[in-house]
Amino acid sequence: MSLLEQIREKARQKKKKIIVLPEGTEERTVKAAEILVKEQIADPILLGVEDEVTGVAKNLGVDLSKVRIIDPSRAADAESLAEKLYEMRKSKGLTIDEARNLVKNPLYYGSMLVYTDAAHGLVAGAINTTGDVLRPALQTIKTAPGVSVVSGSFIMIVPDCELGDKGMFIFADCAVNPNPTAEQLAEIAYSSAETARSLCGMEPRIGMLSYSTKGSGGKHEDIEKVLKATEIAKQRYPDLILDGEFQADAALVPKVAKSKAPGSDVAGRVNVLIFPDLDAGNIGYKLVQRLAKAEAIGPILQGMAKPVNDLSRGCSVDDIVNVAAMCVVKAQA
Repeated sequence: MSLLEQIREKARQKKKKIIVLPEGTEERTVKAAEILVKEQIADPILLGVEDEVTGVAKNLGVDLSKVRIIDPSRAADAESLAEKLYEMRKSKGLTIDEARNLVKNPLYYGSMLVYTDAAHGLVAGAINTTGDVLRPALQTIKTAPGVSVVSGSFIMIVPDCELGDKGMFIFADCAVNPNPTAEQLAEIAYSSAETARSLCGMEPRIGMLSYSTKGSGGKHEDIEKVLKATEIAKQRYPDLILDGEFQADAALVPKVAKSKAPGSDVAGRVNVLIFPDLDAGNIGYKLVQRLAKAEAIGPILQGMAKPVNDLSRGCSVDDIVNVAAMCVVKAQA
């Protein structure tokens, strides 16, 4: 059974399964909602004008008889959600009338459903940008306690590979933060460890990556940032199995680790790779995906207080189903 099949199976066994899909008239999303119900993976809520949503479903031959459809502009709870949003944002200058208008937006309404526990997760991005998806989520659901930054990880599954966790790795941040600070890198390491545990069922062994291993690159501000991040992470999250700074080969290959980092009990055993910036992370995951024919699952948004996941606008129906299943699994964690 593949990892995605395992995640779907885990989701079927969970109770917190209400996933809001704000892009309720988008064809792939409508098809995914039907599959989520049929396979008992999640209980989806499609947002949109009901006649428009059902019209799309009819044209596609999709059965939405067991799917909840809510029109945010006419929802019974719209006023109470607007009042809650106003209370949260009035110190930022938001008026009650502006709050009422915002909750008519499916992305804001959906985020408020998650914030109030009326839903357990949100999946969007098939027709909206990452910024559009994240903005209302960050204003309402916000980041997890002790975490100030949202990041994007990929689960990388490399065929015929004995490194990492039998060829399975977490790569981060590959999607969100162009140049994270040392403090943010430490938080990204923590969030990535949570992803490794909740979605992959593996014990994270974290390597903080650099072009230097244990001082081999001399002194440079880029190396100093990774060293500082490693120190912060060790102090703030003492239970994490984590070390750095490592070059990629020292992090992954036991023989190289013995030579380059003989005093580290993490070197050569890493399965969670934290890249120093978005350039390195994005380039790294795409190289592994293409050259090693690896499966790249993601991006998975990390660091939110409750599950919110962004889709690629080129996503497939299966992608939406899989991301919704991940939301269900993460909601339990």
